[in-house]
Amino acid sequence: MSAMSAMSAMSAMSALLGGKTNIRERYTLPAIALHWLLALLIIGMLLLGLYMVGIPKGTPDRAFYFNLHKSFGVLAGLLILFRLGWRLTHPIPQMPTGMPPGTARMIRWNHRLLYLCMVLQPATGYLSSSFNKYGVRFFGIAISNWGWEDQRIRDLFMNFHHLIAVLLVALIVIHVLAAFKHLLLDRDRIFQRMLP
Repeated sequence: MSAMSAMSAMSAMSALLGGKTNIRERYTLPAIALHWLLALLIIGMLLLGLYMVGIPKGTPDRAFYFNLHKSFGVLAGLLILFRLGWRLTHPIPQMPTGMPPGTARMIRWNHRLLYLCMVLQPATGYLSSSFNKYGVRFFGIAISNWGWEDQRIRDLFMNFHHLIAVLLVALIVIHVLAAFKHLLLDRDRIFQRMLP
């Protein structure tokens, strides 16, 4: 790694952790595209997950929707890792100068927790599936399991998967409400930074 790229990575890590930010007022086009693509994918995954658990066991529909959920989960996991890499290597726009420090801190913590949940959600789903007889298929292609058939371990990871889903929904609701507050009440152009 060159000294220049190391400095760039350190600067980006600092931005993620609340340090330096870019003077740019908007996110980059790739960051905007990843944001909206993942927003649709994650909300779709949460709704699909809620729907599929109500399908009776042993029916063909259940297997179809579970495999679809797992396939999109793998896709989401890969896109989330790419987005996290993008975020760590590209500075984010700075907060408006008049924003109260407490509000800026809440925004940073909401983003950090969203990223944490977005990484852990597909990871716990994959690990849970690795410890059952069905495993994970990515749109029909079998993916290696990291485990063996063990209901206790599977259930442990699935409990984390469900818990993280609830936390993720709460964080998304906070994120969306805050975005609309910036758009409709504060009118500080924070919302517009994530529009193409």
